[in-house]
Amino acid sequence: MVQQAQGSKSPVQKLVDKVAGIFVPVVIAVSILTFITWMIIGGDNAFTHALLTSITVLVIACPCALGLATPTAIMVGIGRGADNNILIKDAESLELAVRVNAVVIDKTGTITEGKPVVTDMVWFDSGELENNKRVLHALESRSEHPLATAVVSKLKEENIETISLDHFESLTARGISGRVNGIQYFAGNERLMRENGITLQDDVVTTVRAFEVQNKSVIYFASDIILGVIAISDKVKDSSKAAIAALQKRDIEVYMLTGDQQAAAQAVASDVGIRHFQPGVLPQDKSEFVKKLQEQGKVVAMVGDGINDSQALAQADVSIAMGKGSDIAMDVAKITLITSDLQSIPRALNLSARTVAGIRQNLFWAFIYNAIGIPLAAGVLYPVNGFLLDPMIAGGAMALSSISVVANSLRLRIAKI
Repeated sequence: MVQQAQGSKSPVQKLVDKVAGIFVPVVIAVSILTFITWMIIGGDNAFTHALLTSITVLVIACPCALGLATPTAIMVGIGRGADNNILIKDAESLELAVRVNAVVIDKTGTITEGKPVVTDMVWFDSGELENNKRVLHALESRSEHPLATAVVSKLKEENIETISLDHFESLTARGISGRVNGIQYFAGNERLMRENGITLQDDVVTTVRAFEVQNKSVIYFASDIILGVIAISDKVKDSSKAAIAALQKRDIEVYMLTGDQQAAAQAVASDVGIRHFQPGVLPQDKSEFVKKLQEQGKVVAMVGDGINDSQALAQADVSIAMGKGSDIAMDVAKITLITSDLQSIPRALNLSARTVAGIRQNLFWAFIYNAIGIPLAAGVLYPVNGFLLDPMIAGGAMALSSISVVANSLRLRIAKI
């Protein structure tokens, strides 16, 4: 991936290639014009001056510096990213990241560690407690959701056995359902309960709200009534708060998206210092949220790690995947963070800023060099002080310009990101 990225062209490189395509014939035309001019006004040494100046123009105007300005900076920038656990798939993302002014971050596995643990199980129907636990075990063991894995681990610790299901169905962004001995069971979020007409008793609501205030996700387990609720905690990463503060310091608006309810989302957002968050978000909603920000004129970076983030990652201007996430998220994303440390996000944006600054400096000096060198080579100072640039000196200056561009790009190797 790094090799492919180093060989890819950024938008500015494509522009430079077009400029270079025009630059070469223009320089040849200037050289011919210089020769003709000196033949007309050169006097006794007309041919000698005409030949020397026209050759000097060609030598000093070699477009090497112009051609090296962008790819050298890109190669060093992408290599520096790899050294810092940031894999960049293409040069365009590296160049665009500096313009990002809105970052959208998924909560689970991105802001949090993605290692959910069951902290509480509260049962409201103790008459069939053992059977209910076995049914819950059977349902959750068929689910691929990280929260389901936490529930199964907890039930295994209690030595709860599973039973056979007559029917099982996974309900996207809501939960799961299954049938045992003609009875339909559900395990999922509040939306799933309400969709199936299951009433949330007052004691259930009180219990759930208490868990949500503690920044815990809640799974409801029900048949025709709520049988129990499971509280699950997913610890916020130590680096999340510092990383978000670093982004906000760059005047970047940070948005958190989560499928959790309002209270749980509010608790996480307050903990890490995020002012803008959206609870109860479905996978397709994430993509729409990114699109709305883009319609407002924002350059959006999306950070996620799961299958349900892949559509939003594809929609974003700059897509960043966590390296420990799902394969599809990493495949869609243009930037992959090998580490789970969120501080790699501001580092990636800083790397983009440093690289783009290096490109601009290289292009500036390449153009300035030609703007000064070509007139000198053509002999504009000869009428003033009799100075004509020697072709050998012009050749040395041309080589020095290329060396300066490469050396400036290599400064990125030691620059702080």
